Amino acid sequence: MPQPDQTRLILRRPDDWHLHLRDGAMLRGVLPDSARDFGRALVMPNLTPPVTTGPEAAAYRDRILAALPPGSRFQPLMTLYLTEATTPDQVAQAQASGAAHAVKLYPAGATTNSHAGVRDIETVRPVLERMAEIGMPLCIHGEVTDPDVDIFDREAVFLDRVVKPLHRRIPDLRIVLEHVTTQDAVDFVRDSPRHVAATITVHHLVINRNAMLAGGIRPHFYCNPVAKREKHRLALVEAAISGDRRFFLGTDSAPHTDEAKLSPCGCAGIYTAPVALPVLAEVFEAAGRLNRLEAFVSLNGAQVHGVPPAEDRITLVRGEPWSPPARIMTEAGPVTVFDPGFPLHWHVERPS
Repeated sequence: MPQPDQTRLILRRPDDWHLHLRDGAMLRGVLPDSARDFGRALVMPNLTPPVTTGPEAAAYRDRILAALPPGSRFQPLMTLYLTEATTPDQVAQAQASGAAHAVKLYPAGATTNSHAGVRDIETVRPVLERMAEIGMPLCIHGEVTDPDVDIFDREAVFLDRVVKPLHRRIPDLRIVLEHVTTQDAVDFVRDSPRHVAATITVHHLVINRNAMLAGGIRPHFYCNPVAKREKHRLALVEAAISGDRRFFLGTDSAPHTDEAKLSPCGCAGIYTAPVALPVLAEVFEAAGRLNRLEAFVSLNGAQVHGVPPAEDRITLVRGEPWSPPARIMTEAGPVTVFDPGFPLHWHVERPS
């Protein structure tokens, strides 16, 4: 295992268990950044229109594979967008055919392209019960959309109102709380006896809500769920570096053009794919836990999702400080890359 004072880390190729690739021109522009470093990714289904059936998921997977750089072995794992019209047979057939690995629950109105999501969890209970029977994971965007609930409290309220009762009613349902942002979520995962895990993003390990609001509004740090207080960020770091197998990487890398981010009603999402692994190496190094980075990015998620870890390796090298590119150019328009606010010393070694 790597030691904190090493300048080279050899890791099993990481997986990204929460990734937005979009479609069309944006897909072609951002896919190489993820395919370069990650072996697999769980691809989000909130396109317009959303990916709700096995055939739609299979068609989307085919478009992703067609857009891959030559020679890439990147594997997209597809998800179905859960609606109140989804049937138990649809999800079972999608899993059996290999078209979909998991189902994604968006509360209606919670985030980008979530208007077709679930308003009443009871309407989809038969689907969730079938998923528990067949072992299909439910990936949850965990926020209420009640306008009376403060935006900084939406995750904690969702846990109390939806997730905890759901876990009691269907204890065999495999739940992954996605992009958790609070101490409340970390504690819930740790206290749950089984079948509950969580992804943590790169950006939520680095920024708190001051990054978005202090000294002026900074839209490129705006995401859903929004970053919270510093005590919550520290709780996420502690969970990520702990080695606990229930916490693992889901970048939630979410590209939007600068025009969409900087509009009067700017889009939520932070594009972290180009810098995800170097930033994580900095976070784990600062905590003295480089020896646990491989578990977080390569092992834990594979175990939770029931797939073998990657056989091939990547190498991270520590060297002179460098700064990430400010943006990438796509056919859809420029996309700003996440700036962690500190120099990066680690980079992924590329074949010469």
